[in-house]
Amino acid sequence: MSPSPTAPPRTSARRGRPAWAGRNYTLLTSAAVVTNLGSHGALIAAAFAVLESGGSGGDVGLVAAARTLPLVAFLLIGGALADRLPRHRVMVAANALNCLSQAAFAVLVLAGDPQLWQMMLLTALCGTGTAFFNPAAEGMLLSSVSGEHSNRAFALFRMAMNGAGIGGAALGGAMIAAIGPGWVLAVDAAAFALAGVLRAFLDVGHAGDRAPGGGLLADLREGWVEFRTRPWLWSIVLQFSVVVAVVGAAESVYGPLVARDQLGGPAPWGLALAFFGIGTIAGAVLMMIWKPRRLLLVGTLCVFPLALPSAGLAVPLPVWGLCAVMLVSGAAIEVFGVNWMTTMHQEIPEEKFSRVSAYDWFGSVSMLPLATAVAGPVESAFGRTSALWGCATLVVLVTAAVLAVPDVRRLTRRTPPPKAVSLPAAAAPLAAAPAGPAVASGPADG
Repeated sequence: MSPSPTAPPRTSARRGRPAWAGRNYTLLTSAAVVTNLGSHGALIAAAFAVLESGGSGGDVGLVAAARTLPLVAFLLIGGALADRLPRHRVMVAANALNCLSQAAFAVLVLAGDPQLWQMMLLTALCGTGTAFFNPAAEGMLLSSVSGEHSNRAFALFRMAMNGAGIGGAALGGAMIAAIGPGWVLAVDAAAFALAGVLRAFLDVGHAGDRAPGGGLLADLREGWVEFRTRPWLWSIVLQFSVVVAVVGAAESVYGPLVARDQLGGPAPWGLALAFFGIGTIAGAVLMMIWKPRRLLLVGTLCVFPLALPSAGLAVPLPVWGLCAVMLVSGAAIEVFGVNWMTTMHQEIPEEKFSRVSAYDWFGSVSMLPLATAVAGPVESAFGRTSALWGCATLVVLVTAAVLAVPDVRRLTRRTPPPKAVSLPAAAAPLAAAPAGPAVASGPADG
């Protein structure tokens, strides 16, 4: 008889590694660390590549939108395929596409005089890979540990990724200042290649046979029913459709411009993003010992601090002040992320998780391409300071509105949890966004 899909891998403990951290968990964590080291710096590098080629803030927004538009377009298909095909193969194929697109982007920048349309096309290919990668990655991690150890495993996974994000953002900013953005993009391409090799060795023999479905459209309809019948789920996804959009616009478009004009360039901006990563580690440590009973109430209250980075850029705060607000917002979103993960873990059937997760991702990032594309024109019409204050205000308003949903206030933790670990998809789109602090919340970018 095949083991349960959620059974812990049958591997013995090795020195320096917990008994429950089997082969798949170790490979997934290692690959996520590698890609986070590369992608955090590459997000900054892409923005400065546009600026150094003579582009404007509006051009930075167009490149950012080009990355997220295919992410939105292909997420639902990616979620359905992840429930039908071997997930590790989907992940490796997505990594290969990301590697090739980032390598071409690097060559383009290093050769000099990159054209805007070329940068948009290559960035769009990277976003396409991410759309297929994310649902498969979440399902794969879901089956890598048992429910008994899921909280600890998930916290360690997040801390490893966030630690890589700290190093990647700080190193990326320093490398851009020293040798230019092209080499940072090349490092990101190499990271995708290495991560793809690691994921090729994932063991899927422990997964049970999947029941045949009624076709791609039927699978999507079934996922939609699961999504729309849970008010807590669709209301928070709607909330994050606005939060991700304005945070993405503020930090992928306005952040580099403020850094260039008033903070001294990419290195201080990279340092501020690194402090966000430090905050997420602090939040993860807190959540290893704190288990709030009202999961979504506590989590939603912790979304309010996401308004702080936009407000800090609007003032603008000096570098140390910006680092402080990044630290607070990083810790807060990590508290939300762990509570969101636990809620998804409790409430969504495991066999439907990838499809529900795809709707979650789709809703959460759906407005991001528009927001990043119009960030430049909005700045021209109203001024950068007014645009940033508007971003902060929207975060506060939509988060306050979600607190009016009864299920968000009342949903409570059940013990013991019925299923294994999953990733917080509503927080994770922040990682998929070309935005600074948000990148620490999930396995986006492969």
